[in-house]
Amino acid sequence: MPSPTQAWGADREADAERALVRAGYVIVERNWRGAGAELDRIAWQDDTLCIVEIRARESDACGTPAETIGRSKQRHLIRGAMAYLAARFAPGQEPMVRFDVVSIVDRRFGPREIEIIEAAFVVEVR
Repeated sequence: MPSPTQAWGADREADAERALVRAGYVIVERNWRGAGAELDRIAWQDDTLCIVEIRARESDACGTPAETIGRSKQRHLIRGAMAYLAARFAPGQEPMVRFDVVSIVDRRFGPREIEIIEAAFVVEVR
């Protein structure tokens, strides 16, 4: 049986997924694991493969949920995305990839705020 915190997180992930679908994303993977990383959602939006990180907080008093994604987490997501691409696509056939964030602020006494941030951070390939 999940803990209350796990149940709360699962509920927010479901909210995020519904928002993504309404925005035209087609979900292809949920909580994909590889290379020591977990990718919350992997989805197509038109011809772009989107690696989606979901962040939820009960308040934005200390910053938005999206602001909690630092360089270390970005590297973690990039490592997971590289593993996913290697597992699913032939070399040279990889699609355009974008890193998006769903930021959820779930205040106790107010409406839940859900924001999809496209291209939340940019990866330079050299």
